[in-house]
Amino acid sequence: MAYTQSDHPSNNITGRATDVRGQVRPQSVRAVIKLVRAARHNGTPLYPFSTGLNFGYGGKSPTMAGSLLVDLGALNAIRMTVDKRNGRVLPVAVIGPGVTQGALYDFLEEHHPNLTFNVTGSARATSIIGNALDRGVGYFGPRKEDLFGLAVVCGNGKLLRTGFRRLKRSPLGTSNPYGLGPILDGLFFQSNFGIVVSACFRLVPKRPKQVALSLSLRREEDLPAFIDELANCKREGLIESVTHIANRARTHATLAYGVTRYLEQECGYTPERAFGEAESVMDLIAPGEWASLGAITGTKAQVKANLAEIRKRMKGLARVRPITHQLLDTAYAVAHRLRFIPAARANAAAISAIRPLHTLALGVPTDAAIDNLLWKFGRADLSAAQLDQSNCGLLFINPALPLDGEFVARFIDEMKKTAARHYHDTLYITINIETPTSLVAVINLLFDRSNLEGVKRAHFCADRMLDKIHAMGLEVYRARADMMAAIVRRDPHYWATIHALKTRLDPDGIIAPGRYDAQPATPKPGRAP
Repeated sequence: MAYTQSDHPSNNITGRATDVRGQVRPQSVRAVIKLVRAARHNGTPLYPFSTGLNFGYGGKSPTMAGSLLVDLGALNAIRMTVDKRNGRVLPVAVIGPGVTQGALYDFLEEHHPNLTFNVTGSARATSIIGNALDRGVGYFGPRKEDLFGLAVVCGNGKLLRTGFRRLKRSPLGTSNPYGLGPILDGLFFQSNFGIVVSACFRLVPKRPKQVALSLSLRREEDLPAFIDELANCKREGLIESVTHIANRARTHATLAYGVTRYLEQECGYTPERAFGEAESVMDLIAPGEWASLGAITGTKAQVKANLAEIRKRMKGLARVRPITHQLLDTAYAVAHRLRFIPAARANAAAISAIRPLHTLALGVPTDAAIDNLLWKFGRADLSAAQLDQSNCGLLFINPALPLDGEFVARFIDEMKKTAARHYHDTLYITINIETPTSLVAVINLLFDRSNLEGVKRAHFCADRMLDKIHAMGLEVYRARADMMAAIVRRDPHYWATIHALKTRLDPDGIIAPGRYDAQPATPKPGRAP
């Protein structure tokens, strides 16, 4: 079957699409099992995806050409865990791969408003299981920590339940995340051993007091000290959430659409005039090169004490601003009413843009970041889930880094130099302090996919940045589909071990061949189970 670039089922914003033989959408776990068994018999490579919105990493584009795309979006059930003794709802939901951030948030708000969950900055329509399995990082912590008790259709056509979910009708299945014996859950994170069809997902009880915390670094040269002090705050429990530290380019890109939309819709500006004034408004919000967003939660007394200690530690380093719904609502009402005054208008536009973003730190998903990309590429008419239909080009390069401010500053400088040598003077960077000992960076290249030469330059630049990451003794913590050859080449023995494990669970190599694995030959027809 032939496709044009624009209507190709695996078309995505990386500018890379692999030929596929078609797409199927199983309606049940039984249908997935039947599909895998048929694929084994026919030697058909399968490429499963949850919603296909793995933006910047390859979307639903398979590593091997000729794969059959498997859309798991219909497996979208949400089942809460209930203590049968007293009927109390526990903070664990059993969900399918088709459950999105938006769907779970809306479900909880309607049925269990005392619960929330670890959200990411991506679209509401993105899959929770898909992101967690690829080790995405949310605002509360690494998403992989939220998932346990998997149900997996392995490549051998058998259904495997990990942990205590293997015990039928046991209350341990959705409450104890460890089970007995080796913990098998980890085999299915960033792997192609099977198709995860459901999992237990940890929820988070809402705390009495929740405050988003914005910190703006005063001097760019203090970035190492800023990172080190934020790491101390994380280790000592002053900031329990992930601390996201974004550079000026990332912050301004995220806010631009919200600012211009306010100026157009509420002030009657033309798009040109709104765009012209937006930069000064964003300078008001994020005047420095680096700004961060995190959250403090707890009792009123705990939040007050933690905030006071953070202010003390950040004195001279960064401006500290606690943000609450009430504060934003009050400030917006005043500034909006006085929007005929330039300073008040700038504040109202700024608050309008900030509103959906600050709530990410409190567990509220939003499309704001994706809406900004659509606006930037002239397709504000599309929904966030339709980003692949725009000309937006996006490549992620995501290194794991030591939690060392001086090293991080040197690393960022090397990334900027490498990108500039290959015609990318602007890097969009976020540094995430995800745990008390680990830090990861999210770096992206933006380009216009309608410019074929620009697409080639972006990929070449991304490849050179990966080379530099490897030369510095580092590795990415999350890989794009087109990265695997370079990653395997660096450590073939390690990936040969991974592939040996795969052959036990997927003997015919039919599940996502080459994804987080050494690139195999085309799967051969196997024996019908």
